[in-house]
Amino acid sequence: MNNLPKKIPIFPLSDFIIFPKTTVPLNIFEPRYLDMVNDSMKSDKFIGMVQPKSKKDNLEDLHKIGCLGKITSFKETQNDRLLIELRGVIRFKIVKEISSNKKYRECEISFQDYLHDLNDKKEKLKFSDLELIFKDLKDLFEKKGFIINWKELEKQNVDETINALAMASPFTLEEKQVLLETKNLDVRKTKISEILATYTFDQYNNTTIQ
Repeated sequence: MNNLPKKIPIFPLSDFIIFPKTTVPLNIFEPRYLDMVNDSMKSDKFIGMVQPKSKKDNLEDLHKIGCLGKITSFKETQNDRLLIELRGVIRFKIVKEISSNKKYRECEISFQDYLHDLNDKKEKLKFSDLELIFKDLKDLFEKKGFIINWKELEKQNVDETINALAMASPFTLEEKQVLLETKNLDVRKTKISEILATYTFDQYNNTTIQ
C-alpha cells in the first residue's frame, strides 16, 4: 500500500488488540472518538489502534506498538452511535505524540520495521504446520467457553488464520501484545506454541490451570 500516513489519530482502547489482515466491528459512542471516526472518514479512513498499559490517558501509558486499521464499513445509528468495521493493515511504532486542538490524540508513527505486513506473497508456512497448534487451541477454546468456526477459519490464508487466532484467543492481553510485536508470522506461530505450553489441562475435572 502506497502513501501510508506519517501521523494518525490514536484510539487507545483497553482490552482490545487488532492484528494485520483481520477485521473487527467497533461500536463508537464516546464524543471524542465519534469526532475521530468522522474526521477519518473525510480523509484516508485510517485509525491507529493501541493498547493502553493503564487507564491513565497519557502517552507513557500506551504500548509503543499498535496496528493501523482502515475503516471498511460505516453506519450511523439512531442513538447517535457509529458502527464501523476496521481492517488491520500494518503494525506501527509510536515515535511521538503531536500537539493539537483536537479532542482525540494524534501521533507520529513509523512503519519501517513492519513493512512486510503489506506483503501479499504466500507464507512458507502451511496448515499442516499448524495442526498441533489447532489441536491445543481447540482444547483451550473449549475449556474457556469460546466458540470458533474452525471450518471457516481454515478457508483463510495461513497468515490471516494465525493473526485471527492470536486476536481471538483467550490469552491475556499481555500475551496478545507480545504476539502483536513478534517480527513475523513464523515467529508468531512459535510464540503461540510457547504460550500454549504454559497452559496445563486437567483432563479429569475439565478445568484449565495456568
